[in-house]
Amino acid sequence: MRIDILPRRDDAPTAAERARVGLLGLATDLNSEADLRRMLPADVGLYCNRIRHANPMTLETLRGVADDLPRAGRDLLPGLELDVVVYGCTSGTIALGEAETLALIRHAKPSRHQTTPVTASLAALARLGARRVSILTPYRADVNRALGDYYASRGLEVVNVSGLDMDDDYAMTALAPATIVEAGLRAMAPEADALFVSCTALRASLAVEALEAALGRPVVTSNQAIVWHTLDLVGLTARDAPGRLFDTLEEHIPQ
Repeated sequence: MRIDILPRRDDAPTAAERARVGLLGLATDLNSEADLRRMLPADVGLYCNRIRHANPMTLETLRGVADDLPRAGRDLLPGLELDVVVYGCTSGTIALGEAETLALIRHAKPSRHQTTPVTASLAALARLGARRVSILTPYRADVNRALGDYYASRGLEVVNVSGLDMDDDYAMTALAPATIVEAGLRAMAPEADALFVSCTALRASLAVEALEAALGRPVVTSNQAIVWHTLDLVGLTARDAPGRLFDTLEEHIPQ
């Protein structure tokens, strides 16, 4: 039997990726992967791996994610370099600690940049010049307290944290964007500069434009902030992403 290696012609042009992004999402998150793909430019590649997690979402179960995050990072396109690696859980970042989460990502999957929804949203609020914020979450009181305390420790005046008393990722994703708009209108304090809607499982990016139109102030959501921060780190813009936040992006032209 003869084994031949045949000549190959690569006739079909392939679009070059301008950036590669890795998402480490919770096993229970139905929303973040699709949400990020919808907002990222078509020529930014998104590659995902899941971290072991089961409902209910509590500070204790979210801290347990640290046991599997290193494995998920190592198994995310082994041998290929990524531009940005994201840990896709806001409350999980609060439970683990932002600095510890970023360190876990760097160790598990070295890349040019790392971010979390907390890191991204803090950067987004700073870029928008928002110092006083209202926060809307789907979480229960203990998670809200920890989240509000952390954002306050980072120099923000947290006017209020309003939660929906939920601990099930699947139920959070089931909330309609119209429900999030209604909750956001109730949560926004008159004296706040901006509204932050926390949780990657919420379809909150679909509520941004309606909320901004009604409130007359900027709105930042977890997944929207992740996309914005990712693009800001690599020097790219997004044409169709929702909200005032994306107006602050400037594309960097390589020299």
